Amino acid sequence: MFPIYDVIVVGAGHAGCEAAAAAANLGSKTLLVTMNMQTIAQMSCNPAMGGIAKGQIVREIDAMGGYSGIVTDLSTIQFRMLNRSKGPAMWSPRAQNDRMLFHLKWREMLENTPNLDFYQDMVNGLLVKEGRCYGIITGMGHQIQAKSVVLTNGTFLNGIVHIGEKNFGGGRIAEKAATGITEQLVSLGFESDRLKTGTPPRVDGRSLDYSKMEEQPGDSEHVGFSYLDTEKPGKQRSCWITYTNQKVHDILKTGFDRSPMFAGRIDGVGPRYCPSIEDKINRFAERDRHQLFVEPEGWNTVEIYLNGFSTSLPEETQYEALRSIPGFENARMFRPGYAIEYDFFPPTQLKYSLETKLINNLFFAGQINGTTGYEEAACQGLMAGINAHQKAMEKEALILKRSDAYIGVLIDDLISKGTQEPYRMFTSRAEFRTLLRQDNADIRLTEISYNLGLASQERMDKVIDKKSSVEQIKKILKEMSVEPAEINGWFEQIGSSPITEKQKAEKILLRPSVELTDMATTLPKLKDALSLFTDDAIEQAAIQVKYDVYIEKERELVNRMSQLEELEIPETFDYKKIGSLGNEAREKLSRIRPRTLGQASRISGINPSDIQILMVFMGR
Repeated sequence: MFPIYDVIVVGAGHAGCEAAAAAANLGSKTLLVTMNMQTIAQMSCNPAMGGIAKGQIVREIDAMGGYSGIVTDLSTIQFRMLNRSKGPAMWSPRAQNDRMLFHLKWREMLENTPNLDFYQDMVNGLLVKEGRCYGIITGMGHQIQAKSVVLTNGTFLNGIVHIGEKNFGGGRIAEKAATGITEQLVSLGFESDRLKTGTPPRVDGRSLDYSKMEEQPGDSEHVGFSYLDTEKPGKQRSCWITYTNQKVHDILKTGFDRSPMFAGRIDGVGPRYCPSIEDKINRFAERDRHQLFVEPEGWNTVEIYLNGFSTSLPEETQYEALRSIPGFENARMFRPGYAIEYDFFPPTQLKYSLETKLINNLFFAGQINGTTGYEEAACQGLMAGINAHQKAMEKEALILKRSDAYIGVLIDDLISKGTQEPYRMFTSRAEFRTLLRQDNADIRLTEISYNLGLASQERMDKVIDKKSSVEQIKKILKEMSVEPAEINGWFEQIGSSPITEKQKAEKILLRPSVELTDMATTLPKLKDALSLFTDDAIEQAAIQVKYDVYIEKERELVNRMSQLEELEIPETFDYKKIGSLGNEAREKLSRIRPRTLGQASRISGINPSDIQILMVFMGR
């Protein structure tokens, strides 16, 4: 019934979809297995993509030929570029999406991907022989063989849903949990643990009074995520802001004795940076209110997502508290919030390629590795799909370094440090964030992916054109002279000191208060010179000129750090024989088995003297 596949992907969430698309587009005969074809790329929680650091990840996925950026653009109902008031390293695109349209566009793109088959069934076992995974076993009893298998099980592995004192098995509300895989992997020597996440109640938007809330419209300039020319909506839907109050907090506290978190019924650790509302009240008792975002779920639905009100309290407590929020006095609830607890596998058990160390040809991506968030899952899926294909074709794995991409930072963090709580990406996690901006992901990554065979010729041509345009714009700025009479009137308007002799446009652009587009409006000759170029190229050139000193300093730091990254540690290196290493260092190095001295230096508990000892023993 089934052929032997090159790659099988288990699970069709964000990680699974990107993994299947990447493997298939690279030429692998790929099978995507999901328990429900109607929930492919389901936005289980917030119907939004991007945000701080997450937006950079989506642009990186897009630059490499993944689908998340395209699908996001095609289903956006509101777009905002966050942190515009800060430097470009902090700019982060974010989109509010139509939940149903997002799923439909993802499915449409996958169905139009050559080499990709689908099958609806639960996977409850793996075919493993002599330390190698060669396929899957489904709930219907099918044994389907493949050269590589990617597990992207999300929150479904032995998932338990909690609402107050009620709990029941499920990977999402009204969807059954997946069983069998955890037990088999543990029997093969894997370590597993439990995490938890949660989601807010969904509300009927017709029952809300928006006059009591603060409107939050989208940006007038809709940049989007994809570097391709995706279609953007001509209009946008507003979100709204409201706040909890002391009355809301007091009502919520009445349900604490029946809270599964406080009563000890949940073993898993929850996300630190997306806590439940009861967690916020408990941890930040001094605060008398918390901000809530009222977000529409799509173009043609009245369903509302209440961002910031994630909870697993009893349903009646949730309902009473909701009705004390300004604007929610007559709120009708579509469904209560809930917590979900699930199995994950500490990611220190993985190689950089996301292949497991214990079983060859088996890859993990997404929440199975302890991450939280669609974007974190999707980028792991992309890399696991690429490397599952590479392994199936007996080719070298693609590994992105910390200086290449946020994707590289995320994977290195996971396998070097592990995680005891759901891992979320932040700009602060990246030491080279001036280089890893959302505006230059295509320049950083498209050529790497194109050489691999994933990014299209169209993408590569766009990058070549962009680079050429940026250099031409920089040349114009370097050569164009500006007379005091041409610019001093504008300087006076913006509160910048006048010039007394002519200066190059490049030097004027270095002033903190000067933006290239505004300067071009003031100088007709500059406006004419820039009229031949795209907004994207103009912005890129301006950033490169204004931040050149910082970019160069960071590149020098990368070069210095790369010396450690190039010192590879033999796979058979025996740390236990090095008596001068402390017990903790020996234990962690033996367990994680870092690939390079650079990775070893980032393992929690490893100090500089340990690295110096290793260098001596390696003859460095």
